[in-house]
Amino acid sequence: MTAAPGRPEEGTGALAVLSNRPFLLLWLAQATTQIGGNMVLYGLTVIVVRSTTSNAAVSALFLTFLLPAVLLSAVAGVYADRIDRRVILVVTNVIRAVAFVAIFLVGDNLLAILMLNVFVSIVNVFFTPAEGAMIPHVVPRHQLVSANGIFTLTLNAAFIVGFALLGPVVAKIAGPQGLILFVAVLFLIAAAFCFTLPPAPPTSEPVSARRAVSDAEQAMESTFAQLREGLGYIRAHRNISWSLIYLGIAASLTGVLGVLGPDLARETLGLAFEDSVVVILPLGFGIVTGILFLNSYGRFLPRRRVIEFGLIGLGILLALLSAAGTISQILQRSATVIDLSAVTSLLAVVVGIALLAGICYAIVAIPSQTQLQEDLPEDVRGRVFGVLNMLLSVTSMVPIIVVGPISDVVGTTAVVVACAVLIAASGVISVLRRGPLQPPERLATAKTAMPGVTADPMGVAQHDPRARDDGASRRPAAAVPSEDDLAR
Repeated sequence: MTAAPGRPEEGTGALAVLSNRPFLLLWLAQATTQIGGNMVLYGLTVIVVRSTTSNAAVSALFLTFLLPAVLLSAVAGVYADRIDRRVILVVTNVIRAVAFVAIFLVGDNLLAILMLNVFVSIVNVFFTPAEGAMIPHVVPRHQLVSANGIFTLTLNAAFIVGFALLGPVVAKIAGPQGLILFVAVLFLIAAAFCFTLPPAPPTSEPVSARRAVSDAEQAMESTFAQLREGLGYIRAHRNISWSLIYLGIAASLTGVLGVLGPDLARETLGLAFEDSVVVILPLGFGIVTGILFLNSYGRFLPRRRVIEFGLIGLGILLALLSAAGTISQILQRSATVIDLSAVTSLLAVVVGIALLAGICYAIVAIPSQTQLQEDLPEDVRGRVFGVLNMLLSVTSMVPIIVVGPISDVVGTTAVVVACAVLIAASGVISVLRRGPLQPPERLATAKTAMPGVTADPMGVAQHDPRARDDGASRRPAAAVPSEDDLAR
């Protein structure tokens, strides 16, 4: 790959990548749009809840964000390969900025908000593949890993920064409508960043409408064929299925809290809709704490047990969160000798429970994703991760569709408690169905049967560079038996 003029050729770390001016501008555009998009999600949630007091309406709002991505991604990818990607980035940012101004003008008209949000989501679908395809155009090959890592970190951090931090702050200062207008300005700034990028013209002939439709149909057919292959592999490997189940549960919880969070803050915790940040922000810090814990001590713990007890703990903590008011009252009545109001107040109880829940979420989602990456052979990894993306989309949408209308009938607290029971039960079922962990020595023996492979304390195969490499060590990962394979 030939570097563009002015592109740094030395270094692969984050600082070296960010010193690449075109990548820096692309990353700033990504950070601006991702954070702004999550701020809009927060502002629209507040507007919808205030104007309708209906969780079903919040469900409809979240669906307008998700459905276009599920339905139109293949078509958008075709155009991203056929049109100058810089043009796509600039135009889509300008269009979204104009659409946000329109959302500001319609006020709290729910139907107009939903229709405009569908339009914004459709534009998002075309922006995303063009943005991803632009990375290798502005970054040399040896910096791609660091560049993608920066983009992934920004994507994950944008929700906490936009939805949990800046969204509530700007909404408090300027109101939710003012927040929408502020984000429109952010998208215009992102368009200016993209305009300064080098051109990225298509490498093939210009696309016609008929050719685009044909290519999209072929892409869809190829996608479904690969999904079928991925599903077949998953059915044949039980440990892969369990990792996908764990990740699906984590994704569904995100959907539930997204829809019910504002009403949970009002009905259960006695907080204003805008003050749901006291739940979301500690959750975010808990996730970061969980990541740091796993980095420091994860290698000493059996990964499957960490995930299972994380699920059980997450269910228990979610149930406790729905009863935070009662817990606070009990603690305050119990503290008769020493003044413990600072730690027994409702706010302190909510923050503490949310922080622990974030830690539990991290120790479920991250080890599950890591285990999946390690268990999958290279030749099926893309197809299985395609199934994973589909699964995460579906498991996010199903609770969004279901929990909103149900909570309008039976109450938010009842729905949250039911979800908590199901999550905790899934951890218990995993413990019972998957059985005891294999003794470390037996698992290590099985995994070191291949030359050049050892086992770490968590039972993860590691390559031993001192072992003789006769080609056997390059066998597919599927040849290494998992704990579940040994338990059969």
